[in-house]
Amino acid sequence: MGHLPDLSRFELQCLRKLWSRREATVREIHQDLLDPPSYSTVRKIIERLEEKGAVRRVRKDGKAWVYCSVVHSAAMLHKEIRRFLDVAFDGAAAPLVAHLADMKEVSLEDIRELERQIEQRSQPPGDDDRDDREGG
Repeated sequence: MGHLPDLSRFELQCLRKLWSRREATVREIHQDLLDPPSYSTVRKIIERLEEKGAVRRVRKDGKAWVYCSVVHSAAMLHKEIRRFLDVAFDGAAAPLVAHLADMKEVSLEDIRELERQIEQRSQPPGDDDRDDREGG
């Protein structure tokens, strides 16, 4: 799918439940939600996700439609995180990490792991630590 739809918080929450199951009926998604609204509200949200091109009907299971996601979770989460950074932090990630640290939601070990991941991503393809370990 080339275009990723804009989703509300609750649409994304329902979509995440669908991702975890791969395929699901509205009733199954409704059951998976913590403190869910009415079944009819969840059904409407799934219909809206279908209209937006985020989910599609796969088959019928009795009288109920079984849905699957059309959008990949990684791409959708990337878009949502980018949108949040742009709106809340003018696109900068450092203030977000600082807020997470202030809230005690990120640890020093988390920061070290982020540093390792950033270093790995900044290395040219094929240029890894094996040369150093192998004496090459």
